[in-house]
Amino acid sequence: VQLQASGGGLVQPGGSLRLSCAVSGSLFSPNFMGWYRQAPGKQRELVATITSGGVTNYPDSAKGRFTISRDNAKNTVYLQMNSLNVEDTAVYYCNANGLDKSRTYYNAWGQGTQVTVSS
Repeated sequence: VQLQASGGGLVQPGGSLRLSCAVSGSLFSPNFMGWYRQAPGKQRELVATITSGGVTNYPDSAKGRFTISRDNAKNTVYLQMNSLNVEDTAVYYCNANGLDKSRTYYNAWGQGTQVTVSS
């Protein structure tokens, strides 16, 4: 199973970005999909998750600013980020779990995409 993330970049404070992550090799649409981030010198932290049924979860730092969504037909998860601030600067990683085509459980990570918020 492979996850391919895209959409990171440089944005000014108050700006927006949309991240995408496509999953290949999954037998069915992944059970859980999510986004995490890791800033320099810090531990990886949760940004948002979404179940196959569309139930979402956000930490307080993301509520009201970030929106996670998914397209089950495309096995793709998205993260719309609005009102970005410098504290959002990090490498963003997508995550997915489910069954691969050999019916083996997987918990896979994307390669990470850099988001830099700076004026």
